[in-house]
Amino acid sequence: AAAQPELRFRPPAEAPVRLFTEPELARYDGQQEGQPIYLAVKGVVFDVTSGKEFYGKGAPYNALVGKDSTRGVAKMSLDPADLTHDITGLTEEELKSLDDIFNNVYKAKYPVVGYTSRRILNEDGSPNLDFKPEDQPHFNIKDEF
Repeated sequence: AAAQPELRFRPPAEAPVRLFTEPELARYDGQQEGQPIYLAVKGVVFDVTSGKEFYGKGAPYNALVGKDSTRGVAKMSLDPADLTHDITGLTEEELKSLDDIFNNVYKAKYPVVGYTSRRILNEDGSPNLDFKPEDQPHFNIKDEF
């Protein structure tokens, strides 16, 4: 019998998008040694484990992790009332600060691991019509070959 040629498939260009619910994201809060530390800003979930000295257990910004802390980042606040995705009532200056930190700190330093489900779905589970995949920060997957 003739030998079958070995089939080789190329790996996908990028990892599938992972959606995080609030309880799922809460598991990555830096409290468990060896567990990744995730923080969401503007509905984008970043792996901030490499910044453990800032975000790990007992670290200065640990209050921000395990949730979408968009408002807290915009206001530079660790007040529990500000640790939410809600940006209602933020000033122009706070919104500009949010964009600067999002682009120059989080997107520049930390890998994107997914998105909060709220970014893509409305509370009732219907699609968020404002969500456009082409506008999203993408995963950085290194070519291993």
